[in-house]
This record gives sequence, C-alpha cells and structure tokens, in this order.
Amino acid sequence: MNAAPERGGGPDTTSGPPPSGDGPVRGRAAEVLRTVRPGAGRPGASERAARMHPAARLEDAFDRRVAAVLRRRGWTLRIEPYAGYGGPGWVRVFARTLLAAPQVHDDDLPGAGAAAQAGARPAPALRGWRSFATAQVAGAELEVRVGERVHRIRTDRGGYADVRLDSDLAPGWHDVELRAPSGAVAVAPVHVVDPEVRGGIVSDIDDTVLVTRLPRMFVAAWNTLVRHENAREPVAGMAGLYARLAAGDERVPVVYLSTGAWNAAPAIGRFLRRFGYPAGPMLLTDWGPTNTGWFRSGREHKLGQLRRLIEDFPHIRWVLVGDDGQHDPQIYAAIAAEHPDHVRAVLIRQLTFAEHVLAHGLPAPAHEAVRAENRAARDGLRDGIAVLQGEDGYELLRAVHAAGVDLT
Repeated sequence: MNAAPERGGGPDTTSGPPPSGDGPVRGRAAEVLRTVRPGAGRPGASERAARMHPAARLEDAFDRRVAAVLRRRGWTLRIEPYAGYGGPGWVRVFARTLLAAPQVHDDDLPGAGAAAQAGARPAPALRGWRSFATAQVAGAELEVRVGERVHRIRTDRGGYADVRLDSDLAPGWHDVELRAPSGAVAVAPVHVVDPEVRGGIVSDIDDTVLVTRLPRMFVAAWNTLVRHENAREPVAGMAGLYARLAAGDERVPVVYLSTGAWNAAPAIGRFLRRFGYPAGPMLLTDWGPTNTGWFRSGREHKLGQLRRLIEDFPHIRWVLVGDDGQHDPQIYAAIAAEHPDHVRAVLIRQLTFAEHVLAHGLPAPAHEAVRAENRAARDGLRDGIAVLQGEDGYELLRAVHAAGVDLT
C-alpha cells in the first residue's frame, strides 16, 4: 500500500446515508466479478492504463483469464479484511476482494483470523502457501459501514482497498463492516487513536519480531510458503520490549511495517497474537508488477508509510524498531533527519553472524547500514533522539531502561 490517501481502491462517493434496508449493495453480481477495471492501478499507482508497464498489462490479462475460468466454475467473491487505524473524524480501511470455490467456507479462507492482532479469537494455523493460492477480483464495488456512516468504494487492479474515510467513531478498537453486492460480508477492525496519546511504536517484522532470514529468496520462500505457522520463531525478548514501551496503555498505537506481501498478513497476525505482541495494524505491500516496472521499491514503501503516519498523527513521537539486515538503519535515519520532532528513539536489532550471512552474504552489516546508524546516532544526540542497538529484545530493553526511553 502506498503512503498517499486513497491511492489504492478509492471511494466512488463520499459518505452518505445508508441505502434503503440493510441488504447488500444494489447492482449486478456479474459486475462485481469483473476483472481489471480500465485505468485502475495497484496500491500506490495513479497512472492510467495507457501508461501501464508491459509487465502489469500481461499480469492483468492473465488475471482476466483466470477469473473468467473460475467464475464459470462457480467461484464466488469473498472479502478479506485487514486491521486499519484512524483518528478523530477518519479511519483508514484495508481489505481485498478475491474469488473462492463455493465449497470453501469463510472460516477456511487464508484470510481467516486476519484480525487476530486486534484481539479476536485466532483461526487455526495454516501453511503459508495457502495464503497465496487465491484469485484477486479487481474493480469490485464494496459498501463500507463506519459507525453510522456509509461509504461506497472500489478495489484496485490487485483487488485491494486502501481508503481514508470519514468516521464518527470514538477512540479505541472498532469493527467496520464491508459488504459486496453479491452478499459477501466481512468485518475489518480499526484502531482509532486517542488524540491525547503522545507516543507510538513502528516495528519492522522480518528479523525484528519474526525470524525470517530475508532477503535470501530460497530461505524466505521456504519460511513463508512451506513452513507451518506454528513452527515460526519469534525474536527473543521483543514482545516484552514492546510491552515495556507501551507500559500497559492499550491506547498506544503499534504499527507493523514491512515490505512483505499482504497475502501473509493473516499468518503474521496470528503469529503476533500467539507470542504476545501488542495489537496493531500492518502496513504491507503488493508483490508483482507495478504500473511503472516489474517490482516496487521496498525502501520507498517504508519511507512513504512512515511519512504518512507522521502526517496522520502529528501529535505522536514514534519509537522506530528494525534490524540491521536490510535497509532499516538508512530508512529510520532519513526519517529522523526529516522529522526529528516526531521520532522519540530508533532501536536496531543486530543480527547474529549466521543471520547476516543468510541475509546478504556477509558476516556483518553492510557499510551503508553502519554509516546510517552512526549518522542517526550523531544527529540523534543533537535532536534528543536515542539510537540504541542490541542482539535481541532483552538487550534492547536494557538499553531502553538505561536511556530512559518511554512513550509519554
């Protein structure tokens, strides 16, 4: 998903009164099952279809054929919700529309239990590959009920919706109902952040809270697609670190930011809840061709999302948590330099010798990561930003205690 508002699926109309009755949105079910909507982009894309990259056009053509075949076989539209967030007067809602076989119940879908990190009862664990065995539905019309307000939106060419909508919800966790004209219904949890809260946590996922050993693709693919969810390993002490930072205040926003695919969100949500991590939405991305190239930039995804969080919550100072296996030090250093008044601390988990070798082929952090950490530490001293390092959550917690870092 991209940092700009409504760059994924966007509202067809602004908020308005509910349609007559409580039934599904009016319209032909066949229209909901159509594939790529002309001119619709993936999350973060604003280019029209005429400017789309050839890889994106090929992917869309393939998706059209697949959806047509599955539709003839009786597959129906389902809605896969993801946890979102908001503030006074607005919420940011995430969801995806996909096709599933008629004999597959909603509880059996890969997205079942996606709201686990919001406190819901977790669904049975699955092998990761099942979360990728889906067929997206682009341009699907959805009705979104936010409290007493009703909005109508469309999903983008990847079947995703990432929309900012007007809201009358009070601070705390709430359920937002999404409904398709075919009758499919789903509930997406959203955390409306209390305007009195002054601190929050942004956490990377891979090799920060979850042992993934990215970006070596073979190891990552095995961990993500084949290995059973219950076999995934948490990074020692990180859940306790986040609990200490939040100090028991459930109002503190916790956002999990990763370059991982949205397909993995349900499994990650169940993992976070199982190992005691605080509730919070995830900001992931859509793998595959974009409107301008074969792949999207993970670095730009993280930078864009961090900038948007700072824009959405100008009253919050964030503790940014990542690892030195990829680009977190550089990204966090850049954000701290741009917005020193909105960053409370930068915490970097140092990968072990073996993890560094698996991650990028070297037994130590890359030179640019070391330079970024040193720059962040130097600039942080000037701006009052603590830059702390540790091999796991226990070491980072001791450093947090020593530095007096809190979210008040």
